[in-house]
Amino acid sequence: MLDLQTLSDHHEIRQLVVDYSTAIDARHFDALDAVFTPDAYIDYRAMGGIDGRFPDVKAWLREVLPTFPNYQHMVGNVSIRLDGDSDNNSAHGRTICFNPMEVALPDGGTQVMFLGLWYIDRFVRTAHGWRIAERAEERCYGHNVPAALMQAVG
Repeated sequence: MLDLQTLSDHHEIRQLVVDYSTAIDARHFDALDAVFTPDAYIDYRAMGGIDGRFPDVKAWLREVLPTFPNYQHMVGNVSIRLDGDSDNNSAHGRTICFNPMEVALPDGGTQVMFLGLWYIDRFVRTAHGWRIAERAEERCYGHNVPAALMQAVG
């Protein structure tokens, strides 16, 4: 049976995963400051993005995501492994993400592509609660990806 601290840790980490998707989908990029550590390493290259430290990746998200008229990040099957004993200060996770994105086409129309991926995360407990210290995307599939983006997300 899990103790209350372990249950609380799992709940807080799951909420952090949802908070990430909520901030991205609402285009509230400053809300990501409460999701990532200030020096977090983020690797979005598997799905055509960049990698780097949180401030640079946040600036890139703020620049790139508005070029997509609409998008969603639906997360599920959050698997969390707390590291160490009862004084867990770090954890690892793997989360499925289903990511439909509307793409503006050169002819003025739009097309919806569907991306499937996993987030591979390392979480750390901070003075402000759990935060993501490392995030990498692991590609599963891309469907209906426009030709202009095919090289980036395959």
